Amino acid sequence: MAPITQSSSVSKRTTARKPVPQGPTAEETPKEYFEKCRTKILMGHTKTVRTVAWNCDGRKLASGSVDKTVRLWEADQEDIKYSVKLLGHEESVDQLCWNPLSPYELATASTDRTVRFWDTRDSKRSTHVVSTDGENINISWSWNGEMVAVGDKDDKISFIDPRKSPPAIVKTYTEVDDYRDEINEISWNHDCSMFFLTTGSGAIKMLEWPSLSVVQVLRGHTANCYCLDFDPKQRYVAAGSADATVTLWDIKNGVCVRTFKGLEFPVRTISFSHDGIYLASASEDEYIHVSDVERGGKPVFKIRTQAATNSVAWHPKGYLLAFAGDAEIDKQYIGLHVFGFNN
Repeated sequence: MAPITQSSSVSKRTTARKPVPQGPTAEETPKEYFEKCRTKILMGHTKTVRTVAWNCDGRKLASGSVDKTVRLWEADQEDIKYSVKLLGHEESVDQLCWNPLSPYELATASTDRTVRFWDTRDSKRSTHVVSTDGENINISWSWNGEMVAVGDKDDKISFIDPRKSPPAIVKTYTEVDDYRDEINEISWNHDCSMFFLTTGSGAIKMLEWPSLSVVQVLRGHTANCYCLDFDPKQRYVAAGSADATVTLWDIKNGVCVRTFKGLEFPVRTISFSHDGIYLASASEDEYIHVSDVERGGKPVFKIRTQAATNSVAWHPKGYLLAFAGDAEIDKQYIGLHVFGFNN
């Protein structure tokens, strides 16, 4: 994507930025630390937020909503009062992702059958629009910044090269008809040698990249597998399922090393903390579970929510957790939050 040369339409901060919280000290337990943390409500969207994601430097949080808008927030700062609204989509923005190598490049997937690319230094317009065949519900940007994958409701994945001018679909993937499976979350591993799919059969499929041939199928769930996330330390991949569990897999060996239980409803969304110590998982339960990755067992802390949670995302450099759900009061949407602010 070409850089924006005009002056940014995003307002500049006039006060000094505060450091991002760095988690428990050696003298306190995780529970003691998290009990002192505060939650900030981010007001701006008028309908349910489906997706949240931090950019690579942690200075911007993006949120996508059923209200057809994307908003940008300086959500690492508790004194945040405003957001920047990105307009252009004609239907719900169901998922979005940042370029892992650029704090300014954002891609958004919508059920309006388009993927929009944005340089967030200019909020007036998207830089490029790529049309797809289906209603888009999932999107992922490869860790090396070279490819974007978008999945639609017809279980077709389109691969877009964002380096082209304009960005264009360069290949597609669908399951073989005789073995066709529902495709949910999609993502590359960190070295981009494998492409992962979670499926309706409960399996996690590992495909070689870029050939997309099946290398291994991880089976550990008894129902639809909805979501996945990769450990920042590149040891594990975690997956959440409709069977109300989260499984943790050793990426090198393809072995399930741990199962997290406790939620009562299908697991919709999961996220590893920046240091790989904690895993947040959420569902229709009115709690987000924060679990110790290595110790497993019961969660070390439960974050109270007011409704089902659609998306969680840990800050890339500290202990802030953005989450979005269905909460409303008197028909006013209040479901977008950031948890973790403390003194």
